Amino acid sequence: MKYLTWLIGALVAILTIVYVVAFTGFGNSILKPVVESKIKEQTKLDSKLEVFSLSINDFKIVLELNRNNTVEIEGTYSLFSQSFNVKYNVALKELKTLQPLTSMQLQDSFFTNGTVQGNTKLFTVLGQSNVAKSTTDYKVVMTDLNPSSIIAKVDTADLKSLLHMLNQKSYASADVNLDVNFKNITPHKLDGDILLITKNGKLNSRVMQKDFNITIPATAFAMNLNAKLKGDDVNYAYILDSNLAKITSGGKIIPQPLKVDAKYALHVKELAVLKPITSADIRGKLNLHGTITGDKANMVVKGKSDLASSKTTFSAVLHDFATKSVKADIKGLKLQKLLYMVKQPHYADALLNTNINITNADPKNLSGIIKSNITKGIVDSKYVTKAYKFKSMMPRTTFNAVAYTTLNKNNIDTKLNFISNLANLDIKKVHFDTKNASLRSDYKVKVHNLDKLYFVTQKHLKGSLIANGELKKAKDLDVTLLSNIAGGKVDAKLHNDDLVANLKSLQTLDVLDMLLYPKVFKSSIDGKLVYNLADEKGDFKGVLSNGVFMPNQVLDLTKQYAHIDLYKQRFKGDVNAKINKEKIIASLDLKSNTSSIVTKNTKIDSKANTIDSKIDINANGNPLSITLKGNIKKPKIGVDAKKIIKKEATKAIKKEIQKRIGKDVGNLLKGLF
Repeated sequence: MKYLTWLIGALVAILTIVYVVAFTGFGNSILKPVVESKIKEQTKLDSKLEVFSLSINDFKIVLELNRNNTVEIEGTYSLFSQSFNVKYNVALKELKTLQPLTSMQLQDSFFTNGTVQGNTKLFTVLGQSNVAKSTTDYKVVMTDLNPSSIIAKVDTADLKSLLHMLNQKSYASADVNLDVNFKNITPHKLDGDILLITKNGKLNSRVMQKDFNITIPATAFAMNLNAKLKGDDVNYAYILDSNLAKITSGGKIIPQPLKVDAKYALHVKELAVLKPITSADIRGKLNLHGTITGDKANMVVKGKSDLASSKTTFSAVLHDFATKSVKADIKGLKLQKLLYMVKQPHYADALLNTNINITNADPKNLSGIIKSNITKGIVDSKYVTKAYKFKSMMPRTTFNAVAYTTLNKNNIDTKLNFISNLANLDIKKVHFDTKNASLRSDYKVKVHNLDKLYFVTQKHLKGSLIANGELKKAKDLDVTLLSNIAGGKVDAKLHNDDLVANLKSLQTLDVLDMLLYPKVFKSSIDGKLVYNLADEKGDFKGVLSNGVFMPNQVLDLTKQYAHIDLYKQRFKGDVNAKINKEKIIASLDLKSNTSSIVTKNTKIDSKANTIDSKIDINANGNPLSITLKGNIKKPKIGVDAKKIIKKEATKAIKKEIQKRIGKDVGNLLKGLF
């Protein structure tokens, strides 16, 4: 009995202490700093309990989170029935100072007040707020501390104010109305609907220009979302309409586990406005519609589009939201409109047809086939001439092309046939390795009329050209070229900007004819050209053999003065040239059995088509100097025949004196001359 008395006394003492500490003013003064310290620790703010009053059946708490941000709670409760009736008033006048608590930067203010009634098993929260300048009422029913029913009505919330509150720029303004009526939000037992209406929407063109560098016209918009939730199903209809774009979607979604059966449509008058969402720097209009069906493990997205005025259909299969395979058929796409959309210059007009079948879209295991053909291609000669700073206008150029591409992991192989009125290009296999960004390709090119390339070469040429070789591009660029040209062969190799070309048995008449130079010399030439494309400088060294001169003024004059017919002689020798852009300094050293033709430092301007040359001819011991100046086709010719005249005069005098004074005249003439 003694121990029972002690036990009862101890319990009474404990209860008395608990009562005094918890439910009296004295006890409240002891608890207040402890509770305040815990609040500071949790909120990471300089919080202060202005009022902390707790009795056996009522309480009042006024918490100052920090300056100008307070929370007031007061009401009654029953410890035995665990019921309560509470009023609350939240006045957050400076949201920006609450970042440690909100974990994000907020602006402006937020106010709400209401009541909480019920018990720990079931209670109801009724409240009002003016969030974003709206009139908002809400009712939340909590069952076992979990929300089981929500009813909320937001009337005329200001989107601009809401964006500012969330520390976002005023990209748009609008009036937002929201009705939420969930009788039951218990998982798998959903019963309710959501109605979201946005009116009087306007995009802020100035902010869009400043933040995203896109220029859009004055844009008004409206939005409507109507969703009904029943059990696991969500049936919805959505419309976003503006003078720039219209987006519609509707169908059924089961959130858990995810299943979708929906339609969608997108009609965009200006794609640039979607850059903040898509991050794609594109422009122009787009119409797209299709369906989305399936679940997370296997979802199929189908669609049709008029991309760049084409008739495009596509189908994509997604596994866990990652693209697994893609099929697309593009017909009649206008190249000029596609270039405009991706903000590229207007290089050409053309029609593009493409069939895409990617069986595995995983970048590491890429697999598929792409077939493309281009028809009715016309190059924008005016733009290309200006863009690449050609000194003369590019001629009207038409083209067609066919390409067949296979994708195999990091390997992309393409067969290409390109046909134009300037040149044809045929590639059996161009191989691109995406892993190391290397390119390797064969090629065969045919130029129909070399003179049509004048806009590039700035040199009129005659004839055609067929060449083939290989191209490699990794760290360096390497190109080989083989061509049967001018009756001989050219074997060239390009390493970055350095070109080395070996000439074998080229016929000079064909070369001169190609260059539109006078056909003065028929010969076979072997040589080597070393040239830097960037500097436009190089050297040429060649050997001429079995040469025969064609009729020309120089040899006609030689025949006239030296009485020697060099047309009947065959020459061989060396030809060298130093090239500095359009300036060429050449030398020539030709010899026959009895004669020689030598020129040094001959200056040729291939752009101006001029020549400045001195040619020294020794025709069977008869020296003659000839100069060529002016237009290379019709140069001014000067003749220095002093040595021949002197020699001929000596012969004539010697002959005459021999007749008159005898045979010893030779020794006398030696003294005179």
